[in-house]
Amino acid sequence: MRHLAGGLAILRRGLAALMIGLVRLYQWGISPLLGPRCRYWPSCSHYTVEALRVHGPLKGGWMAARRILRCHPGADGGIDPVPGGPSEALCREDPELDEHFRPRHDACRDH
Repeated sequence: MRHLAGGLAILRRGLAALMIGLVRLYQWGISPLLGPRCRYWPSCSHYTVEALRVHGPLKGGWMAARRILRCHPGADGGIDPVPGGPSEALCREDPELDEHFRPRHDACRDH
């Protein structure tokens, strides 16, 4: 049973690393050509990497997909930290963060 759990942990880390690698390719190769488009902080690609690192490939991938679907030209945007991640901790430490990014909702204050 212990070997199975160890194997699943390795698979989980490997899948998360692969997904993060794909996001990094986007960040380095495609995003600079498109320019800043995300309406949220952290950006959708940074949110995705953080969610994958904090929550793993299944839950983190699901969180990232939901976030990307929310980010569109009609979205209000604003501050939307990864629950349990460093961006959420930064919201708690820097109450003036919302002044820098001028969110249209109080995401930092909700956490």
